[in-house]
Amino acid sequence: MMKYLLQVDFKMEGPYGEEMSKAFVDLAKSINDEPGVIWKIWTEDANAKESGGVYLFETKEDAEKYLEMHSARLTSFGITDIRGKIFAVNEALSTINNAPIK
Repeated sequence: MMKYLLQVDFKMEGPYGEEMSKAFVDLAKSINDEPGVIWKIWTEDANAKESGGVYLFETKEDAEKYLEMHSARLTSFGITDIRGKIFAVNEALSTINNAPIK
């Protein structure tokens, strides 16, 4: 079965680095309970004031539902200009390059 990658990024004032790690630990744990989530890589660029993540999902539908929910959550935090893209994963080629696909 094909897996789906969700890429999300947005402008955010902070926190970043260790402060971000401490502030969002409960959010990070809750993401593991979202339907279809296999993993997430958190991304940040403090200089550009950008944050986001790359997620792997079991299905496109799970990725779409998560993006909708997460965008609403970010909007409730006052974050705008949220960009989200969903891609099908070519597992055969990705496996050659050691991609962490379960």
